[in-house]
Amino acid sequence: MKYSPAISVIIPTLNEEKLISQTLAQFTSEIKNQYRIQLIISDGGSKDKTLERLSPLVDILTSVQPGVKQNIPEGRNAGALKATGELLYFFNADTLIRNINEFFDITSKSFINPKILASTCRIRVFPDEALLKDKLFHNFYNFYVRSLNFLGMGMGRGECHIIRKDIFNRLKGYNESLSAGEDYDLFRRIRRIGKIKFCGKLTVYESPRRYRKFGYKKVVGDWIRNSLSVYFKNKSSSEEWEAVR
Repeated sequence: MKYSPAISVIIPTLNEEKLISQTLAQFTSEIKNQYRIQLIISDGGSKDKTLERLSPLVDILTSVQPGVKQNIPEGRNAGALKATGELLYFFNADTLIRNINEFFDITSKSFINPKILASTCRIRVFPDEALLKDKLFHNFYNFYVRSLNFLGMGMGRGECHIIRKDIFNRLKGYNESLSAGEDYDLFRRIRRIGKIKFCGKLTVYESPRRYRKFGYKKVVGDWIRNSLSVYFKNKSSSEEWEAVR
């Protein structure tokens, strides 16, 4: 029998009018029907034209009450509450998938193995904006993420988290008290109870906007500080993860 789990794709947004249209354009009616995809947008109170640019193929839109501030883990969890799929796919609003058919074929079939509880893949910068420093850094970082999962520590950036829904619910989702490092925290908790598959043949792309604004030294420094703080203190070192639009 063909393994075809229902999928819920969850994308948190906040003032993403510049990029959300191209992100959602990947999810055509053909792709949604072929892979049984439920498309969920979890908006944190956008004040630009984000909501006006949502595709009619979006199945569910969740949004905070006016004046309420929502962080990324809260947004992801709010979307997951509405999800009906057996597998939860978490992407960011700037995530583009290389070869979307191959991506969903390989990732969904990974979960035929009941020991696989979550998966992730390589992350790179948009090809048409990638500089040499982007390529060098992401080559190293993808190797680093793959190695941590192989060594049993658990790691995955929020640009691409794929998790069994029952496991996500069992662990109560993302830790909403964390303003940063919530992606690392969840995969670390998942790895304690099962395996995470790093799909090395697959790639998703992200905007280089954060690297361009702050530079790799600051971005990586923030990642390291937050990861260490989450690991040793169960809290973020950053009071807020600044949005870059």
